[in-house]
Amino acid sequence: MAHYPINHQLRQPYRALAAASGLFVAITGVIGIIATAGNEFFGHAGAERALGQLLSPAGAWVSTLVGLLVLAVAVRGGNLHHRVNLVLGWVMLAVAMVMLAMLRTDADVLGFSVATVVVWTVLGLVVLTAALYGQVGSEEQQHAEQESTLSST
Repeated sequence: MAHYPINHQLRQPYRALAAASGLFVAITGVIGIIATAGNEFFGHAGAERALGQLLSPAGAWVSTLVGLLVLAVAVRGGNLHHRVNLVLGWVMLAVAMVMLAMLRTDADVLGFSVATVVVWTVLGLVVLTAALYGQVGSEEQQHAEQESTLSST
């Protein structure tokens, strides 16, 4: 069973970092949607740069949706932030790795560049780390978790 700390003292700064990551990805996506308007939806033919990230219209829409979702649950906080961003962090990392494998091929439907893959990897790790330390519980749950951790060592 995974060990996630309850009420970690750095929970709020991590949550703020997740919100900033989501905001950056969402803004990049919105700028990408505007910049790629009217272009071919998938692939590099319709890709444009937005805040240094190369995105096709499909990549811009994916960025916008993922960024808004990360931002929304980070603002909401609580265990929803913990659970959803735990999944979204892994999703961002998976998308980055799949797009890295498909760079410069016809299968690169999101129009990513190496820089975009690096940014998605770093921000995915930030979101995942924030989720790992974002679990909230009662004082009794926190003390029980600390005691079980101490007794297992």
